[in-house]
Amino acid sequence: MTNILKMIKDAAGMQKNMKKLQSQLRAKTVEFSSGNGMVTVTARGDASIAAIRIDPKAMQAGPPAALEKLLLTAVEGALEAAKKMSANDMKGMMADMGLPNIPGLGI
Repeated sequence: MTNILKMIKDAAGMQKNMKKLQSQLRAKTVEFSSGNGMVTVTARGDASIAAIRIDPKAMQAGPPAALEKLLLTAVEGALEAAKKMSANDMKGMMADMGLPNIPGLGI
């Protein structure tokens, strides 16, 4: 019976730590630029987009398809950087809790 109570307590602690980590990730940001800085996207650690900056010169530089490609590249890069940041933070939290890195979880 005491093992079950310990498991419940440990699970509650883990859930609390996960909520704390999620909150921290929402507050952290990463940036990615494309087109030599013509388009810059800022993403949060929770994989949401915080900002998009487009240099006005980018709109005059060519056809809309070129700007669309720059924008897509910057968004994908920012989201990938946010994913890596999140995975690193998750690894740190798991290590702090004495849990092993579990292959296949993407962390």
